Amino acid sequence: MIHPLADVQSSTIGENTTIWQFCVILKNAQIGKNCNINCNVFIENDVIVGDNVTIKPGVQLWDGVRIADNVHLGPNATFTNDKYPRSKEYVDRWPQITIGKYASIGANATILPGVSIGNYAKVGAGAVVTKEVLPHQVVVGNPAKVIGYSSIENNRVSLALLDEYGHRYKYENNILSKTS
Repeated sequence: MIHPLADVQSSTIGENTTIWQFCVILKNAQIGKNCNINCNVFIENDVIVGDNVTIKPGVQLWDGVRIADNVHLGPNATFTNDKYPRSKEYVDRWPQITIGKYASIGANATILPGVSIGNYAKVGAGAVVTKEVLPHQVVVGNPAKVIGYSSIENNRVSLALLDEYGHRYKYENNILSKTS
């Protein structure tokens, strides 16, 4: 469903994707299936959005953004693609921002150019992400710092590698796994 008040120029929109009013999606953007793109979202040309992605109101995805499957982007999450912006000056190629599968970006978080967010990672509301966030890491603050981990089951795991239920985990080679 594409709301009649949306400006969708792309023909690459997956089935069962919903695009709400006042969205602008430029012609070369690629949007996967079963996505929910809330009102007031802007998606530029060189953007790829995977399947089952939720994009809350007020998000702008600029050239170079890559969003994997099953990602949640909170309201007004901000993605920047120019490290040294100046009016009417453009780079030949925009740095990529990559968001891994099942990652969640909190409301009003800011992701700087060239940053990658790993699979299952979580970025807290208002965080400013200036460097790579590894898979399963949970980051908050300005600049964003690791405060714990997020399991595949979506359990919060402390830096001591214990979840709220007393299960132990190990974190090796960017993989978080339960040990007991």
